Amino acid sequence: MSTNIFEQRRDNLKRLLTDKGIPALLVSHAANRYYLSGFELHDAQCNESTGWLVVTADGDDYLFTDPRYTDAALKVWDEDKLFIYSANKFELVSNTLQGKGIKAMGVEPKALHLFDYDKLNERFTLQSTDNVVEELRIIKDEDEIRRMDASIALNHKLFEYIEGQLEPGKTEEQVAWEVEKFFRENGAEELAFSTIVGVGPNAALPHAIPGQDQLRENDMVLIDTGCRLEDYNSDQTRTFWVGDKQSDRFKETMDLVRAAQQAAIDIIRPGLSYLDAYKASYAVFEKAGVAAMFTHGLGHGIGLETHEPPSLSKAAKGTLKPGMVVTVEPGLYDAKWGGIRWEYQVLVTEDGCRIM
Repeated sequence: MSTNIFEQRRDNLKRLLTDKGIPALLVSHAANRYYLSGFELHDAQCNESTGWLVVTADGDDYLFTDPRYTDAALKVWDEDKLFIYSANKFELVSNTLQGKGIKAMGVEPKALHLFDYDKLNERFTLQSTDNVVEELRIIKDEDEIRRMDASIALNHKLFEYIEGQLEPGKTEEQVAWEVEKFFRENGAEELAFSTIVGVGPNAALPHAIPGQDQLRENDMVLIDTGCRLEDYNSDQTRTFWVGDKQSDRFKETMDLVRAAQQAAIDIIRPGLSYLDAYKASYAVFEKAGVAAMFTHGLGHGIGLETHEPPSLSKAAKGTLKPGMVVTVEPGLYDAKWGGIRWEYQVLVTEDGCRIM
C-alpha cells in the first residue's frame, strides 16, 4: 500500500479523536497500528509489543519501537518522528510526548498490559477507549475489498482441492497439514488461524483441534480454515461427507443450516441491525425445533484480523453499512452425533450484499 493511504487513515482518525474529545491516542493493538502506519501487522507474542503508535488530534504523530525494528520502521515512517527505545521505554515515551505538549491520551485497554498501563498512568492522564480505530476499519475501502476478494478466492480453491483429498484412514492432523501446505504453495502468507478439522462427533466442537482421529467411510468431517493473502484474512467453513451414502440426518441437517444461512443473506443490506441478521437464521432453527443446537453467533467481521467488528449475534448492537465484510456461518451441533456449519464471507453493498 502507498504511504498516502496510511496518512489518509490517520487524518480520518484525527477527525474522530477531535469529535470524541481525545487529544491523542496511544495505539497498542497490532492490527490498528498497521492499519494506520503500515508498520508491523503482528506482535511477537501477547506480552511483547513491536511498538506503539501515537496519533494526535491536531498535530504530528509518533512511532516508538525497539532496535530490532528500526530498519523496518524507516521504510514506512519519517525518521524525525521515529523514536527507538531499549530499557528507557517509558522515559523516552514520556519525555518525547510531554515535550510536545501531550499530557493526556486515550489508550486501547484490550491491547495494553496492566504493567504498561500502570507505568504510563504515572506519567499521563489516561482515558480508556473502545474500538476507536475499529470504527474506521469496519468499513473496507476498494483496495481492501480487492485484497479480501483475492484471499477468499484462494479459500474457495482450497476447498475445491481438499474435498478430493478426503479419504478414509487419513487423520484430522493430516488434513490440517494438507490445508496449510496448499495455502502456502499457492501464495498465502500464512494461515488466518489454526485450521479446525473435526471428524464425526468432533464436528460438534465449533473450534475442534485436529488430532489422530481418522476419516471414516460414510461419516462427516467439518473443516474451518482461512488464509492471509495481501495482509487480509479469509474465513470459511465447509462440512463434507466422506463416502457416497449420506445419512438422512446429515442431509436434513445440512438443508436446515443452508436455509438458515440463506435467510440471513436474503435480508442483509445497509440499515439492517446486527441482531436482525442473527434472528433471521435463528428463526429457521427455531421453527424446526433445533434452535438449542445453534450455540454461537451468526458471524463476525473480518479483515486484518480474523475476528473483528461487527458481531452478528443476539447481544450485538448496531446496523450494517456499505463496505462492511461479515461472515455468515450458522451451525447445528450434537455432541453424540456431530455438527454441520457452512460459512460464507459477505460484503455489504449499497443495496444488499455480495457473497465473496
